[in-house]
Amino acid sequence: MIISAKRAAVFLLAAFFAQSSVAMSPVHDPQIVRAPAGALRGTTVNGIRVFKGVPFAEPPVGALRWKPPVAKARWDGVRDATAFGPACNQPASKLNNIYANGPWPTSEDCLTLNVWAPAHAKSAPVFFWIYGGALWGGTNRDPVYDGQRLAEHGVIVVSVNYRLGILGWLAHPELSKESPDGISGNYGLLDQIEALRWVKRNIAAFGGDPKNVTIAGESAGGLSVMYLMASPPARGLFAKAIAQSAYMVSTPELKEARFGSPSSEQLGDFFGKKISADGLAALRSMDAQKLTDAAAAAGFPPFGAVDGKILSGQLVDVFDRGQQAKVPILAGFNSGEIRSLKILAPPAPASATEYERSIRENYGDLADAFLRLYPSANYAESILATTRDALYGWTAERLVRKQAAIGQPSYLYLWDHGYPAADDAGLRGFHGGELPYIFGTMRSTPPLWPKIPDSAAENRLSDAMTDFWASFAKTGKPQSAKAQAWPAFGTGHTYMHVKQQPKAGTRMMPGMYEFNEEVVCRRRAAGTQPWNWNVGLASPKMPAAAKACGR
Repeated sequence: MIISAKRAAVFLLAAFFAQSSVAMSPVHDPQIVRAPAGALRGTTVNGIRVFKGVPFAEPPVGALRWKPPVAKARWDGVRDATAFGPACNQPASKLNNIYANGPWPTSEDCLTLNVWAPAHAKSAPVFFWIYGGALWGGTNRDPVYDGQRLAEHGVIVVSVNYRLGILGWLAHPELSKESPDGISGNYGLLDQIEALRWVKRNIAAFGGDPKNVTIAGESAGGLSVMYLMASPPARGLFAKAIAQSAYMVSTPELKEARFGSPSSEQLGDFFGKKISADGLAALRSMDAQKLTDAAAAAGFPPFGAVDGKILSGQLVDVFDRGQQAKVPILAGFNSGEIRSLKILAPPAPASATEYERSIRENYGDLADAFLRLYPSANYAESILATTRDALYGWTAERLVRKQAAIGQPSYLYLWDHGYPAADDAGLRGFHGGELPYIFGTMRSTPPLWPKIPDSAAENRLSDAMTDFWASFAKTGKPQSAKAQAWPAFGTGHTYMHVKQQPKAGTRMMPGMYEFNEEVVCRRRAAGTQPWNWNVGLASPKMPAAAKACGR
């Protein structure tokens, strides 16, 4: 066939562009993951694929406010996942403490998660991070929680947002009435469970193993870890747990006033009226941020509610009965927890004599035991230690004891690390001080955080901590070639004392656990007092010894 020069040129150009099109369209784009939830385009940083702001539930707005989360519908096309989502509504952060960061954009449409995955991950363990912030604040976009370094250790990191404050933890009689189960509250916890379900359905597409998920969190994140361990709907969604500075405090019952607290429904009704929103319709009509700010100013207490379904009982009871998730645990606390949280400690008295008088009045037959642990000779330090141990020390040891009792590997630590800026500020071993070492984000701390030296010693400690957490996520055993072996708690009550370098020891703070266990047991038996930071000088009169406490 004879064709003209013009037509020949057209054919040649067409052939060229066809070949170029094939060459320019890769068979596999490493920035795109095609998951059951839908396709996502992320970024790659030093061999780690990063996906940000991935929605795991429908926006909990309008009719979905104060409802259990609804799984996000599968989307069409390729969704951009290169920017973090907004934080959940919370009071504005004031830059007046070491934790203040941001400001972050906030929204009621906030149920997103982030994923850091090694580029060639295959059946990799999953580290599921839950931020702290007293269930009032926090965000998965905080630079301290960047998952890059942990992911470089061969784990997939998932960090999750969950509803906070009154939007996440309100129980109310009208909400319970419209629920098929007759319950309300715990929406923030249900968000965490829905995110774990998303991981189970989707993480294999990122190279993760849905059967090897470790839940981990610090402070309110540690409380959330315990809630998840105690929650029947969360069963089977994770294989291991890490609880950092968790607190096993009493929590309101949904419908019954117990342990010195009104019921969760009573609290919700009371605080609604206190902020001039009498009834569910009025509460739902309020702007999310105005509602959040008003509730915080009024003192609304965000806690889980014992409803018999999402939380089947008080945490102490669930763990005593062995009804918690049967998984390995790593738990610990910090020596200076209250140094940066002095709001949790009562004011100091005028003298040692006044301190001792108050303790004897409050603790009765337990006063001598209290004063041996927390003497009047240096009562300022004793006040800090009292609250630290009642909230965090007792909880950490209780967790490892209870998991060990049901045959699970259990590891205990005490973070007691100091460095010049922290020590000079009187903040040795402060609350959350371990976080940038674990995440390897020591250059990304908030503006007022005591600056961590960029030294060989600090970097070596960070390497060891990252190793420990990553290896626990992989195998259930914390290991590092850069540190001493970490023995399980076991019958020797072994723990890891992290000072300048990790060093194993036995029988941490003798008598601390037993004393606080006795106090909590008496309060549980009496049924009229909470167990939280109402200790030491802030304690009501101690109930009498009870048979339930072995007396």
